[in-house]
Amino acid sequence: MLRGSAAPPSLPASFQAKTIHSPEAADIFVRWGGTGPAVVLIHGYAENSDSWAPLAADLMQDHTVVVPDLRGIGKSSKPESRYDKKTQAQDMRAVVTALGYDKTFVVAHDIGNMVAYAYAATYPDKVERLVVMDAPIPGIEPWKEILLNPGVWHFNFHGPDAERLVAGRERIYFDRIWNDFTGDPSKPDEATRNFFAATYAQPGGMRAGFAQFTAFSQDAKDNEVFARVKLTMPVLAVGGEKSFGPLQAVIMRNIATNVQEAVVGGSGHWLMEERPAETVALIRKFLDSQ
Repeated sequence: MLRGSAAPPSLPASFQAKTIHSPEAADIFVRWGGTGPAVVLIHGYAENSDSWAPLAADLMQDHTVVVPDLRGIGKSSKPESRYDKKTQAQDMRAVVTALGYDKTFVVAHDIGNMVAYAYAATYPDKVERLVVMDAPIPGIEPWKEILLNPGVWHFNFHGPDAERLVAGRERIYFDRIWNDFTGDPSKPDEATRNFFAATYAQPGGMRAGFAQFTAFSQDAKDNEVFARVKLTMPVLAVGGEKSFGPLQAVIMRNIATNVQEAVVGGSGHWLMEERPAETVALIRKFLDSQ
């Protein structure tokens, strides 16, 4: 435990790494390891693929775990445009096929949910089971109500002036987001916060990060089309008790026919940092149940 509290999260050292060129004009950094059925882990904002460390370490025992950085984040390239989630789903497909996989499990958190939904809607026969954790889906109710919540101020904080405001102050900006949505003020811990803030402080990192939000209006339009055909694969909708809670399942039942609900007690939004053991156990149970 001591090491975990003193060091930032990091994927298992045995994982291989490579950069895969997406036909959608991005270079996606991915790490993978383990043996068995493939599971793709899609991270969210204010984090990168290392946020999946606790889940990856567990699942690699009997799964091949594939963990990409989204375009614009971590070690993936930071293109000027195309941060809509439909395009990023195509990035994910390029990663899966380049590594030689086809049908996979998909687990996602935060804006990763939005990419995972676009992926499952675009390639429904390529997703065995889907786990989404603690975030809305643009255009899917109660989206309009969520947009009225002052807590999501960061959805509309972007552009050149916002970039100038946070330059050199990335940690302050992210602290506001981490603190607003955590159930435990000590999580994410200091080492984790410094690590993630540094990844976004790279040249172009905040521009690319903000672009995830700029794309929400396009995402909402795309999702209204996707929603005409409901997902049929089993879906686990996980909410932190002090964050989305049962609302995650409410959202998913608008777009999927087979939804199981789970609420992680005591947790806010940052499930991998706040309640890793409970969250990993929930996900494993769902992936293992056939």
